Amino acid sequence: MINPKLIPEVNVGLVGHVSHGKTSIVKAITGKTTLMHSEELKRGITIRLGYADETFYKCERGHYTTSKKCPICFKDCQALRTVSFVDVPGHETLMATVLTGASLMDGAMLIIAANEKCPQPQTREHLTALEVVGIKNVIILQNKIDLVSEERARESYEEIKNFIKGTFLENAPIIPVSAEQMVNIDLIIEAIEKFIKTPKREEKKDLRMFVARSFDINKPGTRPEKLVGGVLGGAIISGKLKLDDEIEIRPGVKIKENYQPLTTKVKGLQKAGINLKEAAPGGLVGVLTNLDPFLTKSDGLVGNVIGFPGKLPEVRNSLEIEINLLERVVGLKEFGKVEQIKVGEQLMINIGTARSLVKVDNIRGNIIKIILSIPVCAEKSQRLTISRQIAGRWRLIGYGEVI
Repeated sequence: MINPKLIPEVNVGLVGHVSHGKTSIVKAITGKTTLMHSEELKRGITIRLGYADETFYKCERGHYTTSKKCPICFKDCQALRTVSFVDVPGHETLMATVLTGASLMDGAMLIIAANEKCPQPQTREHLTALEVVGIKNVIILQNKIDLVSEERARESYEEIKNFIKGTFLENAPIIPVSAEQMVNIDLIIEAIEKFIKTPKREEKKDLRMFVARSFDINKPGTRPEKLVGGVLGGAIISGKLKLDDEIEIRPGVKIKENYQPLTTKVKGLQKAGINLKEAAPGGLVGVLTNLDPFLTKSDGLVGNVIGFPGKLPEVRNSLEIEINLLERVVGLKEFGKVEQIKVGEQLMINIGTARSLVKVDNIRGNIIKIILSIPVCAEKSQRLTISRQIAGRWRLIGYGEVI
């Protein structure tokens, strides 16, 4: 029987400015790199969402580790729980991917490098993104302390304290770490256990799963009779998924001018490399299907929603949303006031793991109607984020709810 402690039950995201050490932190904790795409390996930055899982343990003397044997006292350890990590890009041009990843997170770690002045533009932008999507359980990691003097480390700490003063992170823990030298990794694990609890899950509600990645896992040259179907990766938000369940995927794929929902069967379920008969909310899950792998390759189905046939929300080509604009544009070196949205303006929205360019069709007070270039499967009251192109980049300017 599978130990339930080995199955991921909570998703923790890593956000922060480019090259501040998010991927290195994941590797220090899990021993795995989330840079898998060829361009990521070449450039050394995260472009797509990265995943990694790790089981946390604690020995009888209170030491936190990722080993069954405590590396300090050599006592046997007890498994606490398994955590899925979501590594999101820090580069300013990839903000939409950050917002996609945020929709999967139960908590987050904000990474701030001690060898650069705080805040950097994307540090500020990511903090705002966490607040907008409603992620309140956040730990701050002051990374790269091995590269600075004690004086600079203290100065960096004060910069971080001033940066978060008056924000929802004002009382968040700040942990000095070195991912490269493996310093204070045990304190990161302890903080995650204390400050990012597993939320109450809605297993009895209708199935909802956000698709964040999709793959063709067949190797080139595989014989036709040995081909397997496409794989969908993401997070179950509510409900449960079992082997041989028939599922529907909306909005599906574009055929000529319209999007056609897909139906398929679940042929495999996996979390943290463990094959399961049933998957519930919590952690990141891979779903093997009967779909033609051509449809799932290269993240072709990212942004879709999975549910049971006839139980998903309608696919919408237009939305009415109640909006809340931020006071200032974030992500720029200098603050700029957020201008009011105008009829005919082109914006970008992120909802769940989906994103779409939209055109503003109508405005009534703080309610706007938008026409979507890519339809979305969305429910009433679902939150979305709104971005505007400023100086050639998509910048977060507000959020809203579907009405």
